[in-house]
Amino acid sequence: MSLEIKVPTVGESITEVTLAQWLKQDGDYVEMDENIAELESDKATFELPAEKAGILRIIAQEGDTLEIGAVVCTIEEGSAPAGSGEKKEDAPAKEAAPAAAKAEEDESPETYAAGTASPAAAKILREKGIDPSTIKGTGKDGRITKEDAEKAQVSAAPKAAAKPAASPAPAAAPVVAGARNERREKMSSLRKTIAKRLVAVKNETAMLTTFNEVNMQPIMDLRAKYKDTFKEKHGIGLGFMSFFTKAVTTALKEWPAVNARIEDNEIVYSDFADISIAVSAPKGLVVPIIRNADAMALYQIEKAIAELAGKARDNKLTLEEMTGGTFTITNGGVFGSMMSTPIINAPQSAILGMHNIVQRPIAENGQVVIRPMMYIALSYDHRIIDGRESVSFLVRVKQLLEDPARLLLEV
Repeated sequence: MSLEIKVPTVGESITEVTLAQWLKQDGDYVEMDENIAELESDKATFELPAEKAGILRIIAQEGDTLEIGAVVCTIEEGSAPAGSGEKKEDAPAKEAAPAAAKAEEDESPETYAAGTASPAAAKILREKGIDPSTIKGTGKDGRITKEDAEKAQVSAAPKAAAKPAASPAPAAAPVVAGARNERREKMSSLRKTIAKRLVAVKNETAMLTTFNEVNMQPIMDLRAKYKDTFKEKHGIGLGFMSFFTKAVTTALKEWPAVNARIEDNEIVYSDFADISIAVSAPKGLVVPIIRNADAMALYQIEKAIAELAGKARDNKLTLEEMTGGTFTITNGGVFGSMMSTPIINAPQSAILGMHNIVQRPIAENGQVVIRPMMYIALSYDHRIIDGRESVSFLVRVKQLLEDPARLLLEV
């Protein structure tokens, strides 16, 4: 009796998924709870386990779009084949035996120059395509020796060169410089959702962006001084993202509109800060969330970021880890971006963009000095956030980053 394996319910708003990859082949024996396929929704990738042990019979193919409850495959009654590994090893050996015999037969001198050449000489002549009947052997009874074959090989070279050249092959079509190839790939559910959300944000929000710059020298000095002690005590490296997250959560308390969102005709203010961190994953951009980041210490934020980033790279994020969020931080600087206008992560109302750090001359106390500078950008929904709030928020983030002691003293 076979059991149908169906697409499970993975979320209230998800009605269909895409079969991304089969982890097992048709006819394979699978154990109960063993992962057999990867399914991809518009929000996350998750694995499909076998609900019983048996023989897998595939129904849906990779790339198919399946509704919730659709049959993906069946598992039939059956057990793992015994000794299958030995049989698979024996089969090639049995198949190789006749082939080896045939090869030895072909190698036999009798099949090439029976009674006239030694095996070594016959091999040389055969490889060079020389007719044994054209060679006078010096061995016993006129047998062609290896030395005879080698000499014939040398003497045959000029003759081969003297042969008329073969008629030239038809000229190939001229290759056009710069190939104009095209290929088509079906958009994944995740990529289609990203596309729809980005277009919706551009069309449905009054998005503006304000910029500022941050002198990163104080943070870099602080990291250089305490990074070894920090890692030894907490088991995690001290990066820039924890400082930015801490600065953002502090500024959000002072400018709550930046942490709010619009729902219908109401503005929803949150007295907590769930910070979404944009991560570039193999299958597209994902935005996992650090819950209650405002109540975390720097080392807790670093550990949360490392855990979420690892899950994102392995496509192991759950829907719960990507649902919600009140404010987003994205770091284009890791790819070399100097300045950009990040797009709001709806239904949130603001997003902070980090960029690369560049040594630039700036005026400091009346002197021109070289400092590691970073441009930061705040994109916000002008329907809910006014210019005064957006600019003041970004200035506050700048103050906290340029004087990290403020983060600890909360001043």
